[in-house]
Amino acid sequence: MKTNTKLFADRKRTNILSVPEQKFISYLVPKIPQWITSDGLTAIGLFGSLVIFASFVLANYFTIHFLWMALIGFFIQWFGDSLDGRIAYYRNKSRKWYGFALDIVMDWISTVFIGLGFHLYVESEYEIMGFLLVALYGWAMIISQLRYKITDKYTIDAGLLGPTEVRVVLCLVIALEVFVPGSILYCVFLICTALFFINLVDTKKLMALGDERDAQEKKVM
Repeated sequence: MKTNTKLFADRKRTNILSVPEQKFISYLVPKIPQWITSDGLTAIGLFGSLVIFASFVLANYFTIHFLWMALIGFFIQWFGDSLDGRIAYYRNKSRKWYGFALDIVMDWISTVFIGLGFHLYVESEYEIMGFLLVALYGWAMIISQLRYKITDKYTIDAGLLGPTEVRVVLCLVIALEVFVPGSILYCVFLICTALFFINLVDTKKLMALGDERDAQEKKVM
C-alpha cells in the first residue's frame, strides 16, 4: 500500500502511527462506494461513539463482556472520522470550513458520549473521573483550534500522540478491564494525569506562539 500524499496535504501529522494509518486510509478511500458521502461517513463515526456508549451501559447493567463492543465502536468511529474528510478530498468535493466545523462539533459530541458512558459504568464515587476525562480532552481540542488560529497550520496531534493513538490506548484499557475488573479506574486516572501535563506543556507552547505572532504583526504595523 502506498500513501496518497494529496489526501493529507491540508494538515501536518506527527503522531506515531501516521505512516501506516495514512497508507491504510489511502487504500480504503478508493474502495468507498459512491453512494456513501462525506457526511455519511461522519454519521458512521458518530454511530461508533454511540456503540461505545452503549457498551458501557450494557456492561454496567448486564455483563462486563459487553465492553468488547467498545472496541468495535472505536474502529467504526475511527473509520468514519478518518475517512470523511479524506473522501471529500479524493472526490474533489472538499468544503474546507464546513468540514472543519462539522469535524470539531462531532469530535466533541463523541467525546461527551464516551465520557458519559464511562460515568455510567463506574461506581458513583469515581464518576468525577468521567468528567475529568472529557474536560481534559476538551482542553486539548481547544489548544488545537487556537494553534490553528495563531499559526494558520492545522494539526490534530499533540507531538507523537493523536486521536488514533488515544483510541488504541483506550481500547487496551477497556480490554484490560474485561480481564481485570476495576483496572479501568487506575488507567483512566493515569490517562487524566498524562493529559493534564501534556496540556500544560502545549498551553505554554501556545502562549509562546501567540507572543511570536504578536511580535511579527507589530513589525508589519
